[in-house]
Amino acid sequence: MIFPRSKVALAILGLALSCNIVMAEPPLVVQAKRVLTAAGQTIENGTVVCVDDKITAIGKTGEVAVPDGATILKCEVLMPGLVDVRTCAGLSGILNVKQDSDQLEHSSPLQPELRAIDAYNPREELVDYIRSFGVTTIHTGHAPGELMSGQTLIAKTIGNTIEEALMVDGRAIAATLAEASSKSGKASPGTRGKQMAMLRALFIEAQEFQTKQIAKSNPKPAESSGKDNKEKEKEREPIARNLRLESLAAILAGKKALLITADRAQDIASAIRLAEEFKIRIWLDSAAESHLMIPQIKAAGVSVLLHPSMARASGEKENQSFQSASKLHAAGIPFAIQGGFEAYVPKVRVVLFEAAIAAAHGLNYDAAIESITISPARILGIQDRVGSLKVGKDADLALYDGDPLEYTTHCVGVVIDGKVVSSLVR
Repeated sequence: MIFPRSKVALAILGLALSCNIVMAEPPLVVQAKRVLTAAGQTIENGTVVCVDDKITAIGKTGEVAVPDGATILKCEVLMPGLVDVRTCAGLSGILNVKQDSDQLEHSSPLQPELRAIDAYNPREELVDYIRSFGVTTIHTGHAPGELMSGQTLIAKTIGNTIEEALMVDGRAIAATLAEASSKSGKASPGTRGKQMAMLRALFIEAQEFQTKQIAKSNPKPAESSGKDNKEKEKEREPIARNLRLESLAAILAGKKALLITADRAQDIASAIRLAEEFKIRIWLDSAAESHLMIPQIKAAGVSVLLHPSMARASGEKENQSFQSASKLHAAGIPFAIQGGFEAYVPKVRVVLFEAAIAAAHGLNYDAAIESITISPARILGIQDRVGSLKVGKDADLALYDGDPLEYTTHCVGVVIDGKVVSSLVR
């Protein structure tokens, strides 16, 4: 007996569901008049093939085999999904009201134990908003405003739960050396001197905690000393958990970075001194006066998560420069342009536009593209997965109907992990 095709298809689907089989996604092929790989080459009339969640082929259209049954999308310009190196989206919400503002806790100046994973909302509308411009990966977490406000994480801009979106948990701890973290009251620092003293005291305490941890994990051979059984038993007891010191010990061990928001040159200098004293890795966040500190930043080997080009030039950002990105690039200092955090809606700027402004003020075109793709991926340590179009990397793509750095261009499609999450093209 011959069954109609529709019945056969339904039967296969029913069998798959009854056997709990996951139906594979068809291959995805994206063809563009111009492919910006952020990997050292631009391909005119290029094709990218994605199978499951990875890029499996890339090259000239006509020279790359198109798999049977593939979904094919076409656009003017294709590039890697954008990476926002510093934002608070997901903790900070688009409405700017109490119920969607979990980015900053004011009850204590020192809170390195606060985890971004416990506050991140992948369904937040602000995450959808930045994704609509091609942002597929974000480094997000607690905002500047307290001396040490909490931890950050790296996530894809997808998912109903944080587990679906998460790439790296606890990537860094956010600190602030600025007027925003200087407050009245005995518990909070009121001056820059007090800020640094409090940070140094906490790191010294963390060093002592780390030393005890190492000693417990590497006990000395038993000695025939005069110690009684109680003393020996006490030495064998585990160290009491301390979430605050454990977080700082992770920085001392090189497992986490210390992200320091510092705009004034004097605060940038203080951040560098702190890094040198405790031999820790820091990232300079915002760094409005970084263009005044080029030699010092370069000598320290510090990366810069540069403020949005169009950030309001007031207060501690009054001396910011549109040319900071080009000067950092010319000096060979690792940097990336961020979406940042702002207290007013929509709470974050779009890195695509901010890179375009930098390109209009001296940053060359390729470097501008890299500042929101592969450069932030390298700083964050996720360059083996995202940031450029290469075989084997995550299939995260941004599709545009023109030059991405032109204001009139639209993002017409976004692909994350090989799945089309939004598309206006066929």
